[in-house]
This record gives sequence, structure tokens and C-alpha cells, in this order.
Amino acid sequence: MILRLMLLASLLTPAIARAQGSAADYERMKTIDRLYANKVVGENTRPVWFANGQGVWYRLDLPDGQRQFFVADAKAGSTRVPFNHAAFAKALEAMTKRKFDADRLPVEKIELHDTGLLVRAGGKWWLWNAGRKTLIRAEAPEIPGTRPPKPKKRHHDRGFHPPGMGTRSSGRSPDGKWTARIKDHNLFIQGKGEDTPIALTNDGTEANAYSGGYWWSPDSRRLVCMRKTHGEKRMVHIVESSPKDQLQPKLHSYHYRKPGDAIPQQQPYLFNIESGKPIALDRTLFNNPWALNGIRWEADSSRFCFYYNQRGHEVVRIVAINAKTGRTSALINEEPETFVDYSSKTFIYWINQTNELIWMSERDGWNHLYLFDGRTGRLKNQITKGPWLVRCVDHVDLEERVIHFRAMGIDPKQDLYHIHHCRIGFDGKGLVRLTEGDGTHSLEFSPQGDYYLDRYSRVDMAPVIELRRTSDGKRICEVARADASAMAKEGLLPERFIAKGRDGRTDIYGIILRPSNFDPNKKYPVIENIYAGPQDYYVPKRFSRFHGNSQRMAELGFIVVRIDGMGTNWRSKAFHDKCWKNLGDGGFPDRIAWMKAAAKIRPWMDISRVGIYGGSAGGQNAMRAMLAHGDFYKVAVADCGCHDSRMDKIWWNEAWMGYPVGPHYREQSNVTQAHKLTGKLMLVVGELDRNVDPASTTQVVHALIRANKDFDFLLMAGAGHGAAESAYGRRRRQDFFVRHLWGKEPRH
Repeated sequence: MILRLMLLASLLTPAIARAQGSAADYERMKTIDRLYANKVVGENTRPVWFANGQGVWYRLDLPDGQRQFFVADAKAGSTRVPFNHAAFAKALEAMTKRKFDADRLPVEKIELHDTGLLVRAGGKWWLWNAGRKTLIRAEAPEIPGTRPPKPKKRHHDRGFHPPGMGTRSSGRSPDGKWTARIKDHNLFIQGKGEDTPIALTNDGTEANAYSGGYWWSPDSRRLVCMRKTHGEKRMVHIVESSPKDQLQPKLHSYHYRKPGDAIPQQQPYLFNIESGKPIALDRTLFNNPWALNGIRWEADSSRFCFYYNQRGHEVVRIVAINAKTGRTSALINEEPETFVDYSSKTFIYWINQTNELIWMSERDGWNHLYLFDGRTGRLKNQITKGPWLVRCVDHVDLEERVIHFRAMGIDPKQDLYHIHHCRIGFDGKGLVRLTEGDGTHSLEFSPQGDYYLDRYSRVDMAPVIELRRTSDGKRICEVARADASAMAKEGLLPERFIAKGRDGRTDIYGIILRPSNFDPNKKYPVIENIYAGPQDYYVPKRFSRFHGNSQRMAELGFIVVRIDGMGTNWRSKAFHDKCWKNLGDGGFPDRIAWMKAAAKIRPWMDISRVGIYGGSAGGQNAMRAMLAHGDFYKVAVADCGCHDSRMDKIWWNEAWMGYPVGPHYREQSNVTQAHKLTGKLMLVVGELDRNVDPASTTQVVHALIRANKDFDFLLMAGAGHGAAESAYGRRRRQDFFVRHLWGKEPRH
């Protein structure tokens, strides 16, 4: 009877009791990438433009080394097989007296020709006659007509374009009469044919030197030169415990500025060449620069302008200085309530011909482009507008007065992070979307720029390639579509999921990865792979056959999720502002709400057992989850975390935490909050980390010891930044989650 009850109990035990972490699980995990191999047909299809730009050809690779060839013709508006593969193989055999497989033709290149197709196969060129199904030997083609013209320039533009009038020179004035140079930290000019230079300054020192870089006015009567202070030289020291070339440890020291440190700063100085005297400037509008650059003279030499980013990034402006009086004014001014995302959203384009300025700003709550009068600073019109944003500018066409740019969120029916390509006039009219498909897009233009290939995909959809017309963005035909149906059939594709964030209104995006042997009747612990750095977004959007370490982690019996919470980049300004002086937030209220919503309709997600891991800023986030949200997150592995913003690199932390360093830096430090730890924590750091000071982690260790907390600490000798991504580090991380989320000792 007892035996019968024990047997019955074993049958009724829920799936949750059947823990993971067996040797078989680890073996499957180690080779899981093989399961994903050869599951997508056409994933790497790369069409090649014909030299005349009227279409493309490509090779479709099939299983077992088979291949097929296709041509997409812009004029015909269709994709076709360029030749009967069997007939081509037979004709090639007849010409070469060699055997060829019709499914494995050695075709290397295809070009259009008036009388047929020119095909390079087996190292030689042939002319294919489709009607007769014959080949004749051909010379290497000189494409009918002349060599195709270079395509219109399209690239990701940033900064000052064009550089403007009276640009930086080697020191020679535009009229050739003067040469400027620096000697003993001071500025001198020397007249043409003169032996003795004239000193324009005598107060330069090594600590505050006139540092070269000369900007002459177009009329050569004024000269701008920069004067630079060096700032504080903070050194970080790390010990290499186990160097390869000696027994004893080595001490390494390197320059590494941290928030609050004195930084190098440069200031412009204006000189009257006729009098040899400086012109006094009121520096109120640019007295504390993080960056001061992009000097541009007006064509009439009446003034010069420059870009000024104030330290703390709460003020950004274009400053104009009168060349005669030294009077300063703000031509364009940005002073948001929080910060300017200068590292991602700066675009300044001076149009010399019309003295206009294209300027990027989030002043209406979204990242958009504006057209200003370059002389008066008057806003002429907003170029782009709406509840979406400009990701970057690809090309400014001055002749057509058109801007080619990439947009995000422009299609409200799609994932708001999808990148689309667009074109619009300087006047804000004539918006043309060059892409439509439900995915994130990239373009490749034909040699002449008349057509382009639009390649797009999603994390759950293999790439699609379309041929489109540049003039109106019209789709001509579908060129190729990769097939991931084998992955979908086996449940190997990630799942996209959207849920409302902390406010109950804002959409939060993420993906869900499951183990390859997923059983919907089983309950799985959930692990979040986190990186919440405000400089970008991190949930994958493009198709990838295999998601690396995230999928390997899932293979050990976990549901792995990736989420972009508030405070990350490329949504509205309000969305991004959650990070301002608030890196400790990490978007966790949104992440937790997302996981709860996902688990509500997926009973196999066990959110009573949630783990989290990340590196660098993600390491900071992973530990913060345990300190601020220990009621939800139970296990964390934090790798090389920037746990205290006062200890980390200056640019990244001041960008989001501001300047000067205030009490909020300390309040959000994982060191000062270490006493709040609950759950299981593993800290990992490489002793030679030069990206994040390793002491940032060991100071957390010290705080945890003082708070009498239990934790695991892995200091990896000889390792640098991202130590947990080494083979050993990954294994230790995997074991930690198996041990503490499955409650089972790992078996390898």
C-alpha cells in the first residue's frame, strides 16, 4: 500500500519538481548552435548590382550545397531565373569538355548584355543565348556605354557639414600675407617675407596654453585661436597578479577621468591682425565647456560661430561672436529641463549658399530636424514632425533641398524600434517613406542611385529583399525572401511580446527565448539578460538565427527574456528622461510589469523564480535589481559592473547623472545600498578591466562584508572587461543559476 502511494505521488508531482542541470542538459547546451545550423534557406543572400544599375543577380544557397541563380530586372519589374540551369550545365560541358552539376553551377558573376546575358563561370566569361540555349566564349565585358558614374553620396552624416567659411588651416591666412604659429605656448604671426614674428600673446603657459588650430576670417583681418587648459590627470592603478613573462605581479597605471574631475577645456580667442591686439570676449555663454568646436566664419567676415556643449549637458547652443566688437549671442539655444543627448542626437549642417542651418533637437519631445536662418537664428520651419523620431541623417541633397534620413516609430502599426528610411524637403514637405515592410530596414543603392535594395527582417522573421525606385519609393518587385519555416516549425524562433509599463499606458518591448526541448506543461524559472544603459536600446530587432549565450542559458531549463524599459534610448524624450540623475531606476518597474503580463498568459513562466544577469552597465543593473527589487528578483550575476557612478568613466556617467556630482550619485550607488541585499548574488570582475575600474566591484565586496551579507565573488586573474563572457565565466554563471533557481547541483 505504501509503495502504491509513493508511486501515485510521483506521478502526480508537478513538472516543476523535475529539475534541470543534468549532464545531458549541459552537453546539449554546449552544441546547441548546431541545432540552429542550416535551418534558414537564403539567410545570407547578397544580391549584386549590374554595372548599369538596372537590376541585380544573386545566388540562392540551398541545402546539401545546391544553388540556384536569379535575376531581378528593374525595367521588367520581376524576378526570374536567368537561364535553364540544366541547359546551361549542358552547354558549359560542351564548351569545356568537363562535367557540371546543374544544381551546383560554378557561376561567379552575371551582367546584362544587349544580345543576352554575360556569365562568368569556371573562371571564364560566356555569352548565353537563351533561345538557342548555347554559350559562346566572350571577352571580359566592357559594359555598353561608359563606366557607370559614382553613386550619389549617402552616408550617416554627423557634426558640422560643410565645415564653413574661413576653416581651420595650417596657419596661412587666406590672402597669403600671414602665417600663424605657436611658440612657447604663445601665438605669433609672421608676415610674408619678414624675418621677425610678431607676438600676439605673452601670457601662455604650459597649464593654460595657446594650442594651435587657426581659424582665419575670409578677409584675413581677424584670427581665432584656441587656448587650452589640461585638467586633472587622474590615474587608476591595477595589479596583474599572474603575468606571463614573470613570477612577480605587475602594477599597471593608466589615465582615467571620473565624474567631477577637472577636464581639459578650450576657449576661443579673437585677434585683430591690423592692431595686433586681442578683442575682448564676454564668455558668459560659453564659460564651462564640455565641448567647444565647429568654428565657422561668415563669408563677409563679420562674425564667427561655434558649437558649445556645457559641462553637465544641460545647455547646448550655437554661439555667435561679432568680429569687430567681440559681442556674443546665442544663435540657437537648447536648455531642456533634463539633459541633451549630445552623444547620439547631434546633427548640425551649415548651408553656406543660403546661410541656413539644419539642427537636430528634442525640443518638442521627439528627436527631429529643424531649419534655422543661419544669420538671425530665426526658426524658419520644423522639417520633421510627429510622435516618432529621426535616428540619423544619411544624406543632405543641397541641389534638391532634400534630406534622406532614418526614422523610428514612424509606423505606429509596427514595432516602434524598427528603422525605416525616408526623404523630406527642407521645408518639411514631401515626406516619402522609402521602406514599408514590417521589420527593421537597411538600404543599398544602385551605382547610379536610381534604384535601391531594401533589406528588412525581424527577430522572428528572416530577411526579405525588395527592389524599389528612388524617385518615389515605389516597390518594383520582391527580389528574395529567406525561409525560416524550419525554425518556426521546431519552435526555435524568439517570441516578441509587448506589455504596458509602469504608467499603464506606455508600450514596453521585449523578446522571449525558450529551450529547444521546451515543454508547455512544465514550469520554467525566468532569467533576464539586462543592459539598461541610456545610450541605446538593446532588445534585438533584426533576424539572427542563433542568439548566442542567451539561448545557451535557456537550454539549461530557463526562459530568457530581454526588455527595454524606460530610461533607455530611441523613444520619446519623456521615455528617455527616466534615466536623468536616476540610473538606479534601470527601468525595473517596466521590466517587472512586462514579465508579470507575459507570465499571466504563459503559465510555463514561473516568476516566483526570477534571475538576472548583465555586464558593465548591465552588471550595475543586475545588482541593483537585488537591492531595490529583491521581492521579485531572487538570483543575480553581476559582471564588471559600474556599481558607483563616481567610480566609472566621466563621459558616460556625467551624461546621465549630470554635473556637478551631487548627493544622488551616492544615493544610487550599489556600494551605499549593499546592506539591502537579499537573495543570491554573484559578483564577477577581471583584475585587468580598463573599461570600468575593478575597484568599483571590490568596493561592493567590501560593503557586503561590512553588512555581513553572504555572496559569491569571482575575481578572474588576467581577465579584462567582460570577464563573465569567457568560457569559464559563462560556465560559472550558468551553474549559479542552475544551483539557485532549480535548486540542483550542476552536472557537467
